[in-house]
Amino acid sequence: MRVVVIGAGVMGHGIAEITALAGHEVTLVDIKQEILDEALKKIEWSLGKFVEKKRITEKDMRNAMSRIKTSVSLEEAAKEANFVIEAVPENIDLKRSIFATLDKNAGPGVILATNTSTLPITEISQATNRPELVVGMHFFNPPPLMPLVEVIYGEKTSDDTVAKTVELAKQMGKEVVICRKDVPGFIVNRIVGPLLNEACWMVHRGEARPEEIDSAVRYKAGLPMGLLELADYTGIDTTYLAAESVKKRDPSNVMPCPLFKEYYEKGYLGMKSKRGFYTYGEGPYSRPQIPREAGEKIDVVRVLAVGINSAAWMLRNGVASLNDIDKAVKLGLGFPKGILEMADEFGIDNVVNTLEELRRKYGDYYTPDPLLVEMKTQNKLGRKTGHGFYNYEAERRFSEIIVKAEEGIGWIILNRPQRLNALTLKMADEVIQALDEFTANRDVRVIVIRGAGDRAFSAGADVTAFTEIPSPHNVIELSQKFQAMMDKVEATPKPVIAAIDGFALGGGCELIQACDFRIATTRSEFGQPEIRLGLIPGAGGTQRLARLIGVAKAKELIMLGERISAEEAYKMGLVNKLVEPSMLEEEVRSLAKKLAEMPPVALKAAKISINYGTQVPLNVGLNLEKSLFSLLFSTKDFIEGVSAFLSKRKPEFKGE
Repeated sequence: MRVVVIGAGVMGHGIAEITALAGHEVTLVDIKQEILDEALKKIEWSLGKFVEKKRITEKDMRNAMSRIKTSVSLEEAAKEANFVIEAVPENIDLKRSIFATLDKNAGPGVILATNTSTLPITEISQATNRPELVVGMHFFNPPPLMPLVEVIYGEKTSDDTVAKTVELAKQMGKEVVICRKDVPGFIVNRIVGPLLNEACWMVHRGEARPEEIDSAVRYKAGLPMGLLELADYTGIDTTYLAAESVKKRDPSNVMPCPLFKEYYEKGYLGMKSKRGFYTYGEGPYSRPQIPREAGEKIDVVRVLAVGINSAAWMLRNGVASLNDIDKAVKLGLGFPKGILEMADEFGIDNVVNTLEELRRKYGDYYTPDPLLVEMKTQNKLGRKTGHGFYNYEAERRFSEIIVKAEEGIGWIILNRPQRLNALTLKMADEVIQALDEFTANRDVRVIVIRGAGDRAFSAGADVTAFTEIPSPHNVIELSQKFQAMMDKVEATPKPVIAAIDGFALGGGCELIQACDFRIATTRSEFGQPEIRLGLIPGAGGTQRLARLIGVAKAKELIMLGERISAEEAYKMGLVNKLVEPSMLEEEVRSLAKKLAEMPPVALKAAKISINYGTQVPLNVGLNLEKSLFSLLFSTKDFIEGVSAFLSKRKPEFKGE
């Protein structure tokens, strides 16, 4: 397919790059050849970085570059297009002019997509005689790295146009959310715009200082950047102009903060002008210092309530689905959880009460959305009542873990976030109990273990327990208990995935070693620091670690007691896959669903054969494999697998 990309700026050349990597022929169009030549250099540089990081090969890079050609003639490029993506600056008149030209020159049936973050798709489509083929395709900056694409309906966009646009985005390796109505801001900006302006209003009204607000959202809510830090990074001019643009079309969504206008007029544009809400030194990117303790007195519900209100409005009005709203903020903004997931954790009643208090103080803009009011009235308050935006009825809370089963996946959540999910004897007993329950539950095919919060999977055993153990005999009992938990994880007949975000240290690192698969975020850290306490790992680390990464590397980690980065852990084989924090749950669910479709009896046999066969002489291991292989021939799953293969259908394994 020939994809024409119009505009060779940051967005345009990034879109051209990922389109060519996906195997499509690309024509990159701009008004001057010099601009196009510079864009090709940037694409080659970007692809070179992917080669350095071993994400693609040299051959992949050469093939991608060979698929890209350039043109300064929009009319000629349009004639050979099978799909068009426009990525010029956010100027409605410019875009309408380009779409009018495309309409006259592109063949019938060619889809015309606009990469806009704020401008209405419907107005752009009105410049053509094919509004049903005009669609929004909003990439995030930079396109080669950001995983999300918003696909947006105009008033007359057809379902077929959206389906083909979604398919193309997925071919580019992107995750897609669909905005079903052409509302200002679409999904992501309709949430982040009010949040940025609300943080600004808090400063303008004297409620809090920038570092207090940003500290609260970073360290309490887990956002990757403070809101005002994000405004500075994005550019206060961009934030101000976007808010004004949205307000013209929908005053109910955002109430522009006058401080943004003041800074814009004074030239305080944030990082690029070295001054905004913070001051910046030299260098391309120097983050402001935001102390953790600065936000202790700030209520994050107060800061985030307007974003929740906007998300509720979208859900009630059919703008986007619940899953797409939360997926959009996780992938587009890097939030650790969806905005509606956060609302469930805060409590819907707390959100409504906060908004009502703000309405009394500052006016009707803060009026709670009717959906939130209805949920409060119906006692659908989130986690604490078992139902909110999501259903938590299947969730059980033990003293120190949370257990839930859904869609064939059993979740065990280590739930001591205030102690970095440190392991205790009680937690070990509860994990063993949960594993036994999931083993007996035929509906659960895969088990996932993760830590609550975003700071730690588990930072190890709770060292306060050691002060209560006076004798070596009791220490042996402690070690045996933790070893029993690890052994249970390893021996559980169902696949076990460790979902790791943050610290996996000491006993936490030993726990992931007992799991079958380990998926970690890029910000995670690993280590066996026991040697620094005058100890050695006591829950299997001296044995399992050596089997996973080799004796030499295991000695290095255990004897030096140093932490290693996620990248180092991946390179040495301690981790199967690395993902960005916002992608962890989605990646884990994807793997779990694939495993859940496999034959349970065969998975159990494979696990036994690998785990135990590798610990004995080869001939013994081969005999074990042979025995298990022959036993599987008598299972109904084997008959189903063969039957499905011959019938060319997807098998349905039942574990029999």
